[in-house]
Amino acid sequence: MKKSLIALAVLGLSSAAMAQSSVTLYGVADAGVGQIKSDGVGSNDASTKTEFLGASTMNNGTSRLGVRGVEDLGGGLQVGFNFETGLDLDNGAQASSGGTMWGRQANMWLGGNWGTVKLGRQFTPSYLVESTYDLTGAANYSALANTYNYGTNQNVGSRAPSAFAYVSPTFYGFKVAAAYVTKHDLNGDSDAYDLGALYNQGPIAIGASVNKVEDHKTAYQVGGKYNFGMFAVAGSYSQTTDGDLRRRGFSLGASANWGAFTLTGDVTRDSKNELTGKKYTNGVVEAKYALSKRTFVYGAYLRFDGDNNWGLGVRHNF
Repeated sequence: MKKSLIALAVLGLSSAAMAQSSVTLYGVADAGVGQIKSDGVGSNDASTKTEFLGASTMNNGTSRLGVRGVEDLGGGLQVGFNFETGLDLDNGAQASSGGTMWGRQANMWLGGNWGTVKLGRQFTPSYLVESTYDLTGAANYSALANTYNYGTNQNVGSRAPSAFAYVSPTFYGFKVAAAYVTKHDLNGDSDAYDLGALYNQGPIAIGASVNKVEDHKTAYQVGGKYNFGMFAVAGSYSQTTDGDLRRRGFSLGASANWGAFTLTGDVTRDSKNELTGKKYTNGVVEAKYALSKRTFVYGAYLRFDGDNNWGLGVRHNF
């Protein structure tokens, strides 16, 4: 009897300990067909011929597999991690940002009601800001992201390696984020910082960020979106840099949805372009139809720096 009671007590304690931590496997599968002529932010697995798209600029997103976990330490304190790798459904090859196995995410964090400190490869604050008002949801074929690189230096983009970051808790829709990368951890032996602030509550989403790599001009962005219900409008002004070279301009866009169907158009226009020496008007038209809460089909046309690109595909989140 005593042994049974002890066994039950141990089992109860074990269950309580297990309940305080969890690990989740998640991912995205995205594939389609299209034609790519531009070399944008997304990785290209297609040529100027019409062919399979598995991890390209004209996919809505890059297929991925990730694992994340969290443990409750008590007293409102938690610790967690996130590892994520990219996949090319064309041939099953690894397709992560930066060309490394866990190049999409490789970090751990410690958080509480005071905010979260995150260490490792992770999204930049500039990406977090841009994704709040980008009408395509920062899709691979986003005209805004491809033209102005999420308002960051050309050597940075949506993710930063070896970053020390802090993200505040959300207070009435408002939060701030800051990240720093030491000079020995970034290409070119230069340190970098990234600061962002955003408000996202109700129909309004606005944000601004500043990204600075040592010995380069400062990159920045400011933008916002207003959702009327069936319709949404957005606009921004951004600058990306590479050394002393700058590319900056504005974007304007609108989106409309009728039940499961959404139609989006977004246009960017350079006011200065020292990266290519020519000012461009870029744009994207996207149509999506939701088959469920986790699956949708899409079609997109991207005009980028004088080239025409298109894609048709299906995306499933799990």
